[in-house]
Amino acid sequence: MTIPKDNGQLENARQLRREMTPHERKLWYLFLRKYPVKIYKQRIIGRFIVDFYCASAKLVIELDGSQHYEPQGLAYDAERTRFLADFGLEVLRFSNRDIDKNFRGVCEQIDLTVKKRLQNPLSHLR
Repeated sequence: MTIPKDNGQLENARQLRREMTPHERKLWYLFLRKYPVKIYKQRIIGRFIVDFYCASAKLVIELDGSQHYEPQGLAYDAERTRFLADFGLEVLRFSNRDIDKNFRGVCEQIDLTVKKRLQNPLSHLR
């Protein structure tokens, strides 16, 4: 199944790549950028821009600030997650606090999830 891309979001995605949050920057430069499996930052999937995307593992990684825990943010994130799941994508969510307080644990969870999904690429169909 081909994953759609709203090219109208291209300029927004470019701006988000240039202006990553401090937490996104930390995860990108200290872990994801040189990860042995290709991971993209600020990738367009449908009408959404996800923080990080690993196409080979069909994995989205999201870093959530405080606005994601407000009722409107929770509803929006639930809609996004349902949309992404329809394409067989798994969404890993971490709070900015996780990045600050448990960076190693975040990296380990990402690594384990990528390896698990690459080892069993049809696991998302169950």
